[in-house]
Amino acid sequence: MASLILPTPTSSSISSSLFSRSSFTCPSTFIPRRGFAPNAVKCEVTEPVNGNPFDPVINDQIFSKFLQSKRLENRGNNNARLKIFSGTANSALSQEIAWYMGLDLGKIKIKRFADGEIYVQLQESVRGCDVYLVQPTCPPANENLMELLVMIDACRRASAKNITAVIPYFGYARADRKTQGRESIAAKLVANLITESGADRVLACDLHSGQSMGYFDIPVDHVYCQPVILDYLASKKICSNDLVVVSPDVGGVARARAFAKKLSDAPLAIVDKRRQGHNVAEVMNLIGDVKGKVAVMVDDMIDTAGTIAKGAALLHEEGAREVYACSTHAVFSPPAIERLSSGLFQEIIITNTIPIMEKNYFPQLTVLSVANLLGETIWRVHDDSSVSSIFQ
Repeated sequence: MASLILPTPTSSSISSSLFSRSSFTCPSTFIPRRGFAPNAVKCEVTEPVNGNPFDPVINDQIFSKFLQSKRLENRGNNNARLKIFSGTANSALSQEIAWYMGLDLGKIKIKRFADGEIYVQLQESVRGCDVYLVQPTCPPANENLMELLVMIDACRRASAKNITAVIPYFGYARADRKTQGRESIAAKLVANLITESGADRVLACDLHSGQSMGYFDIPVDHVYCQPVILDYLASKKICSNDLVVVSPDVGGVARARAFAKKLSDAPLAIVDKRRQGHNVAEVMNLIGDVKGKVAVMVDDMIDTAGTIAKGAALLHEEGAREVYACSTHAVFSPPAIERLSSGLFQEIIITNTIPIMEKNYFPQLTVLSVANLLGETIWRVHDDSSVSSIFQ
């Protein structure tokens, strides 16, 4: 990744949020991709870039309060045995994590042979080190998963002390149970592969379902990215009385309820849908009142956007004034971009756990970085400190 020369955020004070939330504060390390109404954004940010792709501002002196840690003050004292390596799936995020931690990415050689086989060679010693491998298993899922496994094997054979697979997006997570006869539970299979390849720990963001952690026979640190999105929403001028949080399906009710609780305990609505097949959704009806309100739809991922687009259409039919979509993982399989940019949404808010190609940017899209959150989690794991306290 080319080095980024980015402007430093201003030092203006952060205005109080219209959302009464005590646990989180507005982040100063993210800027919105598009321009909003004057005074709508109250974070310490640089000038909006109006519809163009952006890189998050990484500034060593300014961090969100929920990421502040005494470890940051001493991060140069105990990093000789900590190594971070990046796969090819999301090198930009890996670089941001290393930047936040004040480290350089480890040197690694990854290439494909003519027949597609993956070759990995570490270019520096990791003997006795705590190694963190950053590699989401996003599309192409099979390629990136195999690359992660070979990276783990290379570290194990190089005598690394501990190997942590940092998986911002865990692929195959949706195949976590049998809903029909003779189905594979691929999430368990992938967990076994990662474990048997030599990983000692997994660090994953917003798993599709909590039970996926139980598929691993090694420790799993589950990183919740909701604070990043919540802080961004808290910077927008939306009256809390006008807000309703919407779950796009019954399975996401727990996630939406937790999200609503952080937004002044906003009311909850549920879209009842019946799925006819994979990546095919049919909306039936709406449970809850959204008339005249600003609806915020919350999901863990957006794949083809069929579910969330049909849900947004239903919300407009039921009288919602505006519809926002919030998701951690932007898989964006075709025809997701066409559906999301069709005018149904005021804004699509996602994170960079999966890299977004420049051709897939559109005016309503806002991308927030989870690099600081992951960097802080890695520090705490390395220091044997509490991880859950970040999200309290």
